Amino acid sequence: MMGLKLEETVKGIMPVNDAWRRKAREHLNNLAIPVGSLGRLLDIAEQLAAIKESLKPSTGSKVVVTMAGDHGVVEEGVSTCPQRVTLQMVYNFVAGGAGINALAGAAGARVVVVDMGVAGDLKDLVEQGKILSRKVDYGTRNMTRGPAMTRQQAVQALETGINIAGDLVNEGVELLGTGDMGIGNTTPSSAILAALSGLPVREVTGRGTGIDDETLARKVQVIERALALNRPDPGDPVDVLAKVGGFEIGGIAGLILGAAYYRVPVVVDGFISTAGALLAKQLAPRAVDYMIAAHRSMEYGHRYMLKELGLRPLLDLDMRLGEGTGAALAMCIVEGAARVIGEMLTFEDAGVARNKSREYAV
Repeated sequence: MMGLKLEETVKGIMPVNDAWRRKAREHLNNLAIPVGSLGRLLDIAEQLAAIKESLKPSTGSKVVVTMAGDHGVVEEGVSTCPQRVTLQMVYNFVAGGAGINALAGAAGARVVVVDMGVAGDLKDLVEQGKILSRKVDYGTRNMTRGPAMTRQQAVQALETGINIAGDLVNEGVELLGTGDMGIGNTTPSSAILAALSGLPVREVTGRGTGIDDETLARKVQVIERALALNRPDPGDPVDVLAKVGGFEIGGIAGLILGAAYYRVPVVVDGFISTAGALLAKQLAPRAVDYMIAAHRSMEYGHRYMLKELGLRPLLDLDMRLGEGTGAALAMCIVEGAARVIGEMLTFEDAGVARNKSREYAV
């Protein structure tokens, strides 16, 4: 595959410029409003300015990349939905009838659907130019019987995401969002979290599509068996991805790394996307500088993921759909922050007097 390689990307990810952070904060403190009165919106504005090295950061061109892939572990009965739903939902995305389509529309964002490893033929959609085909394989293998994928496939998934980010940035995209589709993918996401954090599987595993107590207990046991069999190395995120991950999770991790490499902010969706973000952080710790956590998922382990990343989510709406829906909603807030720093006037420019506390004069 042509394009950036993983090692080159990781080495090329630079921290955001602290001088620009300070410059942005000074400018924001001089806006014609009481200091700090726009709360966390100002923090996002500062982050955007530092990433883009501009006091007028633009986020108008927005894309949510929804990565799709299937998982061999569904053979173990960890989901209420049959595997064919992944394929069916890709068609629904293309038809414009899914949650991500509705919410991306509200945010003025385009949706790009990527086949990373769907266990079915999507040739017709590829030929019509309606999805990107970057299929690594027709679904991962059952991780309770061995590694979910080869190390080569894990690197391929990561590099695919990196280069999709590069292609979109070259097209002029200014704000990226992550999304996923894959029946059973909360199982590998919980496994990744447990492997990287050392937390007990039971503490980081939730109900996914709404499984009952019996199925949840089985899901925990399945993840424990997979971890015991494969022994993923927490110091080697590529090994973790290969042993217990998913193709779409690898693609998401790569997309985040690519965003950081090209210095573009990336809005990270929920549980599955944040599993990808954890892998990206392990590969390149400074990639976190470019991440914006969209929302707090109802999936139980998500709180631990956010803690590992040191990120505070923008929204808490009891969502757990995935697809990139939380990222799309959060993009509205991110664009608002960009407009605050880029369009609002300072006290001096607006001709507004202020008192010693730098709030409105009386």
